[in-house]
Amino acid sequence: MTGSVLFVCLGNICRSPMAEGAMRAVAADRGLTLEIDSAGTGGWHVGNPPDGRARAVALANGVDISAQRARQIAAADFERFAHIVAMDRSVLRDLKALRPDGASARLSLFLDHVEGREGEDVADPYYGEDEDFAIAWADVHRGATAVLRVVAVG
Repeated sequence: MTGSVLFVCLGNICRSPMAEGAMRAVAADRGLTLEIDSAGTGGWHVGNPPDGRARAVALANGVDISAQRARQIAAADFERFAHIVAMDRSVLRDLKALRPDGASARLSLFLDHVEGREGEDVADPYYGEDEDFAIAWADVHRGATAVLRVVAVG
């Protein structure tokens, strides 16, 4: 399970797919092979690709997330992944409630891995404009390197 991370937001069409894409890019740049995935706490968008604005901002930054499809977190994920990273505090609370007894995954808040951003949420850009997606991309890209340091060592 070492070297595996699941990013989780609400619907798995904005923040967590961008985080997955950013993490894949950072890991590839470093020649690392990790299990990287994303999911949502809700099932509203299961099977759908990421939001078009998320796809556009990722692609503008050299990362193609268009093949991803939304899925809802499952109980098995708490054993499959060494690290489950919540994009905001409400998702982290939900993950703690969903976590099966005895599950081994380590739960954390995404920006807790970024010095000076501890306790902060990656703002949900879904109801915002293109610039809100650019801000979310900047957060997940910056955070991907910090999360990678934790995931790559176990």
